[in-house]
Parts: sequence; structure tokens; C-alpha cells
Amino acid sequence: MPVSDTIADFITRIRNASAAKHKTVDVPSSKLKVAIAEIFKDQGFILDYERVEDNKQGVLTLKLRYHYGQPSIREVHRVSKPGCRIYAPADNLPRVRNGLGVAIISTPRGVMTDKQARRENVGGEVLCTIW
Repeated sequence: MPVSDTIADFITRIRNASAAKHKTVDVPSSKLKVAIAEIFKDQGFILDYERVEDNKQGVLTLKLRYHYGQPSIREVHRVSKPGCRIYAPADNLPRVRNGLGVAIISTPRGVMTDKQARRENVGGEVLCTIW
């Protein structure tokens, strides 16, 4: 079944797998999803990810992280959607849980966290927030 919002599907698969206490989750791969997975890994929300080639677009396997049996990802939300894009300038980027969470921003300089975007003084599309 075709999916119109691939990022929302990516986030939903991660949310459902962590709620079910799975060790890994497989999602169809893309450059944007790999960039988001890299941020999740750098921020400590997942252990690791691996891109596996198949004869189609590839599969991204994420190894989920747990702390004392609880998922490291407490909440993850899609902000900008295909029907309603949300853009933010550099001086008005969202803060997630007073800096405890991370907003992922798609900027002209690539996909980065809200903190990196503030440091580089660039704005962009707010893809999702994670805490």
C-alpha cells in the first residue's frame, strides 16, 4: 500500500516498535530517513542503524535503545505534514521540553537539530520533535 507521508510512517514504525519493546525495526530507506536516523543516533535515542540494500530502495534497520526496560524515545511527533508545511526562521525555532528534547529541521545546509540550526543561524522546515 503506498504511503503519502513517508516521514510520518517512519516515525510511527519507531513509536510502535518501541512501545512493543522490539529490539529492531525495519523501514524503507531514503536519504532523508538516513539523515534523521543519524541524528537519532547522535542524540542517543537509538543504538545504531544499518542500511541494507535490496533490489528496490533499500531497508533501514534501526536498533532501538532502552534504559532500565523503558524506551529512550518517550515521545516523537511529526510537525510539518504534506498538507500543512511548518517553516521556522532561525530566531524562532521551537524548543522541545526546554531543551531536553530535539526538533529536527530540514535546512538548506542539510538536516540538523534545532540547536545546530540556531548555532549556524539557519531556519527551515520543522520535520519532527523527539523527547
